[in-house]
Amino acid sequence: MYTRTDERGHPEHPERSEPSGGHDLRHHGDAEVRDDGSELVDLAVNVRTGTPPRWLRERIAASMDSLAAYPDGRAARTAVAARHALPRERVLLTAGAAEAFVLLARALPVRRPVVVHPQFTEPEAALRDAGHDVGRVLLREEDGFRLDPKAVPESADLVVIGNPTNPTSVLHPAARIAELARPGRLLVVDEAFMDAVPGEVEALAGRTDVPGLVVLRSLTKTWGLAGLRIGYVLAEPATIAALERAQPLWPVSTPALAAAQACMQDAALAEAEDAARRIAADRAHLLAGLAEFDEVRAVDSAEGPFVLVRVRRAQEVRERLRGLGFAVRRGDTFPGLDGDWLRLAVRDRVTTNRFLQALDQALVMVG
Repeated sequence: MYTRTDERGHPEHPERSEPSGGHDLRHHGDAEVRDDGSELVDLAVNVRTGTPPRWLRERIAASMDSLAAYPDGRAARTAVAARHALPRERVLLTAGAAEAFVLLARALPVRRPVVVHPQFTEPEAALRDAGHDVGRVLLREEDGFRLDPKAVPESADLVVIGNPTNPTSVLHPAARIAELARPGRLLVVDEAFMDAVPGEVEALAGRTDVPGLVVLRSLTKTWGLAGLRIGYVLAEPATIAALERAQPLWPVSTPALAAAQACMQDAALAEAEDAARRIAADRAHLLAGLAEFDEVRAVDSAEGPFVLVRVRRAQEVRERLRGLGFAVRRGDTFPGLDGDWLRLAVRDRVTTNRFLQALDQALVMVG
């Protein structure tokens, strides 16, 4: 969605539209499964099932003995820094990635922010709430939703992109994202799902050679800690200091700090890698099943723990699936997508087989 394009069809300036452009930027997958009273199989939320593991629950529970004291984040911050081979002054712990988006929007002198869509809508919502006029770069289905760095206007002083991107599940090459770096520009890369990618290939976390790079990580998805709220920011020390000054005192709770420290241990990282490999195999199984339906077209380059699909009359299909016991994520709340899109979380093969049978029934019902 742009005002003009150049001779190659690339946009010269991102659209600056009415707030949200008609999209519900505050809609999240949990809305598909809460307050319904039904027992639904959850394919709408991207948190890994069967989490948090027992050992992590025990570490969190043990931290309760320290609740009388104010939270002390030094050990967890050191552990995160060591995990990425960075000095501590390049790390900021946050109450989930959502807090980081708010801090970036409110604490930094940004004048022309641009968000690359379709992607997680919270960064744009935070920027708009902070009074910013937000530009959008819309990646196209015909290009496989892949990034063309030339599509981002030179004037942008903050660029936000997800990798792998939610909801498209596209994993952009790190080198291509790095092409977006410019003097005087902050390049914000949301890597909330990077630990679900085997080997974390294309990760920028830990890089210090990309000017203005800000990487956001979340521990809520892989470890099942959405209710605990824990994430972190990796950036240049001056950026970290500016964000930290904008935080309230003790923004991360003692249990969340204990979880962060535990998830940085070698055994935890190995467990996450094993989980990523299982997710990759389960995703391949899901994509193979979806390919059997003429009515469904998936973004088959998916590399994350979810898959984006185009389905005719998707909203009716979604409602039929609810009646059959499955919750899936609507896609029309993401800028760049319309009502023909659904996002499906990757689950184990047994669950996927049950879902594919329900999808077959839903498609027949819709006609």
